[in-house]
Parts: sequence; C-alpha cells; structure tokens
Amino acid sequence: QVQLVESGGGLVQAGGSLRLSCLASGRTFNPYGVGWFRQAPGKEREFIADINWIIGKTLYADSVKDRFTVSKDNANNTAYLQMNSLKPEDTAVYFCASRPQYYSSGIMSNYDTWGQGTQVTVSS
Repeated sequence: QVQLVESGGGLVQAGGSLRLSCLASGRTFNPYGVGWFRQAPGKEREFIADINWIIGKTLYADSVKDRFTVSKDNANNTAYLQMNSLKPEDTAVYFCASRPQYYSSGIMSNYDTWGQGTQVTVSS
C-alpha cells in the first residue's frame, strides 16, 4: 500500500509563493502520473496540475497556468507544486493523488491514491 503525504502549506500574502511537496511511502511507488487538486470551502474539488511520472509531461488547469509549476523527483518518490503569484482565490486545501497506467490525467476518478491534504491560505 502506498501512502501520499502533502506538506508545505501555510499562510502567505497575495503575490507570494509556496512550494508543496507530495511524498510517497510504502511499497514501490510506480504511478503513471501524479496530480494536484484543491478544494476551497463550499466548492467542489478541482484539478489543477498533473505530471507524467515516466516522461514528465505536464498538464495544467487554465486557472493556474503560468503561475504554478509541477515537478517530480523520482529517486525520492516526491512530487512538487511550485505556486507563484498567489491570489486570495487560491486559498484551499491542496491534495496530491496518483493514477495508474492507462488512466488519463485531469479526471478525478482516474486517481486511486490520495493524500490527506495541506491547507494553503492567501491573504489579501
């Protein structure tokens, strides 16, 4: 069983930056991709970014494109989400999740292992 643990959340002013980490532990971590999602209070969970674990191809939601960057460190079983130019509307709980082979990125139901989330709060 693989466990995913997010870290790096916190309180930041608008315009600031944060880097989230997603560490996989347990048995051998060999996903097809790792995605990042977020859920703001009173809203549905939404996809924001994904990275193919093999070739590094990335996908971003329009709302974070050009501000957020997803990356990976295969050797350390860790994915990252660098968030720049943060806005108050980026305030949410951020989750990482992994998807198995043949499952497309960006579709929430395609991700079968989830972390517990980390809170990001952006003040105006």
